[in-house]
Amino acid sequence: MLKKVYTALSVIIGLGLMTTAAFADGLDSLPPDQKKLYELLDPAIPLGGTPLKDFVAKRPPPWKIGYASTYAGNTWRAQILTEMNEVLLPKYKEAGLVSELVVTQSDLKDATQIQQMRQMVDDGVDAIIICCSNVTAINQTIEYAHSKGVPVFSFSGYVTSPYAINATENNTQGGYTAAKWLAEEIGGKGNVLTVSGIPGFASSDSFNVGAKKAFDEYKDITVVGDVAGKWTDQVAQVEVQKFLATNPTEIAGILVQSASENGVVNAVQQSGRDMMPIVLGGEASAACYWRNNPDFISKSFHFWPPRADARLVWDVMMRTLQGQGPKIQSILRPALPYTIDDVKEAIPEDCDPNSTAWIEPKGDAWWPADVAAQYFERPEDPLAWRPKK
Repeated sequence: MLKKVYTALSVIIGLGLMTTAAFADGLDSLPPDQKKLYELLDPAIPLGGTPLKDFVAKRPPPWKIGYASTYAGNTWRAQILTEMNEVLLPKYKEAGLVSELVVTQSDLKDATQIQQMRQMVDDGVDAIIICCSNVTAINQTIEYAHSKGVPVFSFSGYVTSPYAINATENNTQGGYTAAKWLAEEIGGKGNVLTVSGIPGFASSDSFNVGAKKAFDEYKDITVVGDVAGKWTDQVAQVEVQKFLATNPTEIAGILVQSASENGVVNAVQQSGRDMMPIVLGGEASAACYWRNNPDFISKSFHFWPPRADARLVWDVMMRTLQGQGPKIQSILRPALPYTIDDVKEAIPEDCDPNSTAWIEPKGDAWWPADVAAQYFERPEDPLAWRPKK
């Protein structure tokens, strides 16, 4: 059943990142319902055990946390920072577990992110969160941080260093789910346009791998173009407008990686074409169009809900700092569907078509506490945890 997982294992072992014993200590330590989430995935994502399983923080709390972000120019990134600065940091400060959050932006430059991370380590942070980074470029820096007792946690994308924990959505599964739904939504035939994120980044490429696998199952579907929306509405709108203006062929549906679906909706409206099914990923602005046109699509998906993603990686980081012992190097979450009823509950009829907010999974659906406990050797509520005297 886990053929694809064992294919991934061979790749990882070939890279010299971990042994079969470490693998057995990783994925095989999870219960069957969680293992199923790993059946379709990027073959390079690490699935073995982690040296952080026995991690002990170098000092007691409150801990200083670093967030080495790669980009700040879209609504998704803005929501991440809002959740960290206005919700998570105050809550964990009050609990006496975190002292401060240091944030840097590298503007998609690996060398800058490397320098910023090394400076964080030298300045005494206790853990570093990274987002959407190159899968290999910062591995030496992650190892440097590990040598200084500073664990690194990647979200919305993965890194291949054995010294990091990836707490992320399963983007290959997400791409497959989205493309499969779109194919069925358009009756299994027609021309499809895909709008990627940033080519070369793990989240974007893994999503596209899954989407291609799904589309390949439909002989009457043709992907007639792919444009890079760069997870940014303004960029996606321009690129889709250019494509539609220079390609008169009929488009039956558009597969979009958030956060750029509102730009795609705007581009189609401005093109004068009839609206076709478009995959939505959570932007409230695009959901506003759906709210006012309920027959637009049958459902959509949470692929990487920003606030929930921030809570996921923060929870995994805190549990690791507390010595709860992560079982596996890559903790993956599945795409979650949502419907027009969920949209109506989340936003009003007079919703803002230019909103920068997002529709998120309800409650802790993205990372339930009972699920989180299954990924750690010694699980506890991280907010209730206190160091032993």
